[in-house]
Amino acid sequence: MRNLGRCNLGVLAVALRQPGGAQAIPFKRALRSVRALVNFNMMAQYRSHTPDTIAYLKDYLDQFHRRKDIFLEFRVTKRTQAKVDKQRKEIRRQRALIRERVVPSQGRRMRDDDRDEEDELRIDMIYGESHFNFIKMHLLSHFCDHIHWFGNIPMYSTEIGGLAHKTQIKEGWRQSNTNDAARQIVHIYGRQHAIRIRLLNLQSLKNRGAHLSPDVLKHLDRTTSTVSPPVICRRILKGSRGEVSNIVDFSRISGVSLENIYRELIRYSRYNLPIDHSLTEDHATLRSLPIELLTQLEVPVLTFQEADVYEIHGARSTGTLHFRNQGSRNDWV
Repeated sequence: MRNLGRCNLGVLAVALRQPGGAQAIPFKRALRSVRALVNFNMMAQYRSHTPDTIAYLKDYLDQFHRRKDIFLEFRVTKRTQAKVDKQRKEIRRQRALIRERVVPSQGRRMRDDDRDEEDELRIDMIYGESHFNFIKMHLLSHFCDHIHWFGNIPMYSTEIGGLAHKTQIKEGWRQSNTNDAARQIVHIYGRQHAIRIRLLNLQSLKNRGAHLSPDVLKHLDRTTSTVSPPVICRRILKGSRGEVSNIVDFSRISGVSLENIYRELIRYSRYNLPIDHSLTEDHATLRSLPIELLTQLEVPVLTFQEADVYEIHGARSTGTLHFRNQGSRNDWV
């Protein structure tokens, strides 16, 4: 969730980057509301606080509460939706009776007026019935008092409990036959814990030079051997396009002028590459450099509560070319 909070505002800003005329104000309110909540979340993760940071927390939370009503229509419960549907049917029934006595020339205008009135009544009911009064939202109002009384928030993170739930409960459940699973889970974890304590005691005796049998020493060497570090997945580029071999080809395919490409390459070389690997600033030399154009980037993302299991997310950029005959695809990363 912390990683989600870091990218949430950027993803929303990209999704709402081109609002229409009527969407500009709601989109702006949505961005400001999310920004205030993300700022509150980031500030709450501080390991130490001062009166100023606590004041920032209160201010960010107040900003969120002032603008959160923009999301009320997405907090509609099934009960509220049923009321809205019932209200819509009743309004349409009444309007149908009225339109029976109206000449056809006025019927279309009345239908437009009825539709607008129906939308207004629907919004009024949604805003009247929906709310943010649930426990997780209410807890945010107690963060500042909690910091005053008990210290910073991360000390009370539930991540440790979540990891313990995974190793102590989920794995035990998978190893059981689901018949009286609670008893089996307790026994499995108890046996594993006892074996770990036994191994630690034997390892301590070995370190002190105590006499142990060859079988015990062999078992200790096998169980306490150095564990190889977890494999770290890297981003991988794929999808080479064979028609691009130099900067001239890239300029033709991408539609970017050669001057802009030269300027960006030189700027990148000056500020990002070490001196012994810097690029030449001669345009003729840059023009002859071989390049490769790729269309896919595989981004590994750690699976929730795992240290070495990754999910691969593929991002593609096909430019103006179609992807699987369904239009171009240019994903944001």
